[in-house]
Amino acid sequence: MRRYDVMSKRYLTAESVCAGHPDKLCDIIADSILEACLRKDKASRVACEVMATKGKIIVAGEISCSEKVNIRDIVKNVLKDVGYNPLKFLIYVYVHNQSVDIAAGVNTALEARNGINEQYGSIGAGDQGTMYGYATKETREMLPLPLVLSHRIVKRLDDCRKGKLIKGTFPDGKAQVTVEYEDDTPVRIKTIVISVQHDKNKTLEELKAGILNNVLWQCFEDFPFDDETELLINPSGQFVLGGPAADTGLTGRKIMVDTYGGLASHGGGALSGKDPTKVDRSGAYMARYIAKHIVWCGYAKRCEVSISYAIGKANPVAFSVNTLGTGIVSDEILTLAAQEIFNLRPAAIIEKLRLRNVIYSDTAVYGHFNSCLFPWEDVNKYSEFRKAVEKYVDRED
Repeated sequence: MRRYDVMSKRYLTAESVCAGHPDKLCDIIADSILEACLRKDKASRVACEVMATKGKIIVAGEISCSEKVNIRDIVKNVLKDVGYNPLKFLIYVYVHNQSVDIAAGVNTALEARNGINEQYGSIGAGDQGTMYGYATKETREMLPLPLVLSHRIVKRLDDCRKGKLIKGTFPDGKAQVTVEYEDDTPVRIKTIVISVQHDKNKTLEELKAGILNNVLWQCFEDFPFDDETELLINPSGQFVLGGPAADTGLTGRKIMVDTYGGLASHGGGALSGKDPTKVDRSGAYMARYIAKHIVWCGYAKRCEVSISYAIGKANPVAFSVNTLGTGIVSDEILTLAAQEIFNLRPAAIIEKLRLRNVIYSDTAVYGHFNSCLFPWEDVNKYSEFRKAVEKYVDRED
């Protein structure tokens, strides 16, 4: 019987949302509050949650900051910047200081309490859990192509609305892209879905023409869609009522948009509104930083890094590298080399990635790993990492 080589075909899909999407609006508010606290007090502890519903913004959580922050003014400024009228919202603020029990565990790590004095070992993790980082060679951003394209669309939609290139559109919107792969290589765009809030007098035909001419051609210049690509623009029909008036928003409900589009593992912890002692945030950034180094150095086409922490403990309880069958060096060697080069204690991560000085409101929309300006997107330790890997390879030989 004759055998034939058959290419493996599959479809991967990811979404992103505009800045005015109710959930994303809440993320931006939460990170803007965090940013304001850190400007006044670098040691601020922030765990901020936001809810947006018709005519109301509710801010709650634990905030410890040595100086007063005007949360209501921050909310009003974000609403205005995103495209909503602040005068149409009542703002409720319910915050209190961080729990003394949590603060004690973070301020003095378990290791220090047990008499173990290590560099960067004084600060304990602000929570437990497993954080994942991912990187892939398929795009310049080292992110999955469907996610990159979805981010491009919603950012372009926001830019066109603010620049009045597409008249009659409003802040709420989202996009979704399905890419066809053959043997793990993206080959064509199968489906593009865009939903955007619009003026009641704007026809669907006008909206489609505006999006095609001002958004899609620009977003797909380097990976064009074709005549067979399915374009679905406002497939539900009319989208006049949008934003918090139509859909309640909450912080942390777009974690796949924030990270890898659901195309890599996720531990479930949200990022926005949390200061960097919360390893949901800092651990996720470090895991991405390491995964990107591994792919950048050519040791794998795709890589997933996991780091697990216990609350109040500085050293992680587990760490692993998984090259998902694409590695040219064993996962064990990459794990050993990464542990040697990258300090995984929260205090060290905060210092290395400059997490007290990040403009966090910039991370809250279009993804936390989609800008070369973010410190965790740099690959500035590739030389040291290469040497460590080569050392372990030589030992194995």
